[in-house]
Amino acid sequence: MKRALLLGLGLVLFGLFGFSLFLRSYTSPAVDPAWRVEGANGIPQSAVTVRYTGTSTLLFSDGETSWMIDGWFSRPGLIELLFGEIEPDLEAIEYGLAQNEVDQLAVVIPVHSHYDHAMDAPEVAKRTGAMLLGSESTANIARGWGLPESQIQIAQNHQPVQFGQFTITLIETRHFQFPNPAVAERALGNPDIREPVIPPVPALDYRLGQPYAVHVSHPLGSWLIQGSAGYIQGGLEGYPSDVVFLGTGGLGTQTAKYRETYWDETVERVGAKRIIPVHWDSLTGPIQGPFTGPSRAASFLSDDGEKNLSFLKAKGSEDPALRFETLPRYDPVILFAPASD
Repeated sequence: MKRALLLGLGLVLFGLFGFSLFLRSYTSPAVDPAWRVEGANGIPQSAVTVRYTGTSTLLFSDGETSWMIDGWFSRPGLIELLFGEIEPDLEAIEYGLAQNEVDQLAVVIPVHSHYDHAMDAPEVAKRTGAMLLGSESTANIARGWGLPESQIQIAQNHQPVQFGQFTITLIETRHFQFPNPAVAERALGNPDIREPVIPPVPALDYRLGQPYAVHVSHPLGSWLIQGSAGYIQGGLEGYPSDVVFLGTGGLGTQTAKYRETYWDETVERVGAKRIIPVHWDSLTGPIQGPFTGPSRAASFLSDDGEKNLSFLKAKGSEDPALRFETLPRYDPVILFAPASD
């Protein structure tokens, strides 16, 4: 009897261990593998390139000036996010910058102040000499990390700033609107960070701040970065763009009407035909190797991938002129090439 009980207990523990491993495994990303583009083998002089780390972290360069959206490389685990405290992972930041082959940046711009956009940005600015451009909430994250005031710039709505040949305009927008009221209140309520954030702190201490869409113009082309799937009706009027970096995280949890309106306001409004989805990979997955979808545990809470992918593929079917692309990790992709002689 005793041996049977021990055997039964062992089987239960083995099952629990196996189930915990299953929960920490990852689903497939909700993007079409056919959209994946390869990194460039040769880059023409003065071409504009983009490199993608994951989430909304993007590095742009024209060979003279380099700058970054978000600069987020830390990947705290689900337990830390739910029950613990988080802080920038210095080894991950060092690794991510090295893989992006960058040690100098003109500016780093978090699209809002949640941890997966703004937590690492002050350290990235420290290491690269960059200006940190964002909201007052993002500035308080930087102050808590000890970034000098001389490297902090508060964004002004619709006011262009110049870095090299890049004209960058931050446009106030809305974050993705969580359909669950309790989740929305925790993630989006009381949005302002009024005091310096000194990590480690709970993930929710990195409150929303002011979300921005980022419009960029360059002599070779124009593009829009919409890091979170939110919008203000008419907010992007007057910002034509050749390319949209389209935040798609959570779209599948929303209503069909929300998805259509988001598309109309973010893609149709600016006239883009080249669409590069971002914020579709796991927030807890590794920053090396292939991109993953959400963890199994997260997918139990919100499994929206199929609706999201179906929506994007339907848009592609409706307009054959649309071109969807997903970027490789770290490898440079030519966004705009100079005209050949």
